[in-house]
Amino acid sequence: MKLLVYGAGVTGSQLAARMHEAGHDASLLARGERLAALRRHGVRFAEEDSPTVRQVPVPVVEHPAGGYDLVAVCVRTHQVDAVLESLVGVEGDVLFLLNWAAGPQPLGAVIGHERVLLGFPTDGGTMDDDVVRYRAANFLTRRVAMPIGEPDGRTTPRLERIVRALRTAGINAKAEPRMDAWLRTHAAFSEPLGQAAHAAGGPVALADDRDAVRSMLRLMRQNLAALATPPVPRGFAALRTLPEGLLVALLRRFLRSPTAVQSGLSDTSPATAAELQRLAEQIRAGTRTR
Repeated sequence: MKLLVYGAGVTGSQLAARMHEAGHDASLLARGERLAALRRHGVRFAEEDSPTVRQVPVPVVEHPAGGYDLVAVCVRTHQVDAVLESLVGVEGDVLFLLNWAAGPQPLGAVIGHERVLLGFPTDGGTMDDDVVRYRAANFLTRRVAMPIGEPDGRTTPRLERIVRALRTAGINAKAEPRMDAWLRTHAAFSEPLGQAAHAAGGPVALADDRDAVRSMLRLMRQNLAALATPPVPRGFAALRTLPEGLLVALLRRFLRSPTAVQSGLSDTSPATAAELQRLAEQIRAGTRTR
C-alpha cells in the first residue's frame, strides 16, 4: 500500500512508523520544526517513561503530491479545513482518523464524497520534545480495536483492504458499520471530559474535584440524550442509566489511572483548547439540526 500519513503527532507518527516497518510504502507529512526533526533522525519512540528510544527512518514530506492508495489524516479537529484544501488535487481515498462530530458531508463536499472514510485512532501517548512516548499495552488496550468504516455503513472491498493492511502492521483494526454514530457518541463523552480536564489543569486535578466531575457527567448525559441514534458502542448508554454517584466514583478512578494520563487529557495547550472548542461547536450544530 502506498500510504501518506497527514500529521506527525502521536497518532500519525505511530501509524506511519508501524506501516513502514511492515513493508508498506508509507510516508509522513510534517511541517516546521517537526519536519526538521524527522529528517534528522526519523520517528523516535519510547514506551511511557522508558529511557530506551527507538528510531524508525520513515520518509517525510512537506506537501502532499501525486497519488496514494490511501491518505490517513491524523490532525486535530480544528485543523481539518486546511487539510481538506490541500487534498483537493491529490488522488486517493482519504481516511480521517480523528475527533469529528460533524458527519462525512463537510468532508466530502470539499474532496469528493466517494473518497471519504471515517475512523478513530486508539493508540495513546504523549509527545516528549521529539520523542513519541506511547502507552504500554495492557489487557484492556489490546482488546480495543481501531474502528474504521464507510460513511454509509457498507462493507466494501476498499474497507476490507485497508483493514487487512493495518493488521499486517500489528494494528488491531476493525470495520465499523456505524462509524458516524460511533464518532458522535465518542464526542458526546470526550468533549466534556476534555473541557473539564483542561479547565482543572489535568485529569488528576479534575479527579480531586467531585463537583466538577459531577457537572462533567451531567453534560455527557445531555449530549448523549441529544443524539439522533442510540450510542455506539451501546455500553455508553450506561452513562445515562447508572446512578450518578456510582458513575462519579468510576470516573474519578479513571481520571487517576495511567490510561487517563497517557490519553492526552494532561495536554492543556492552546491547540487542545482550540480542538475542544471546534468539537463543541460540531456537537451543538448537530443538536440544532435535529
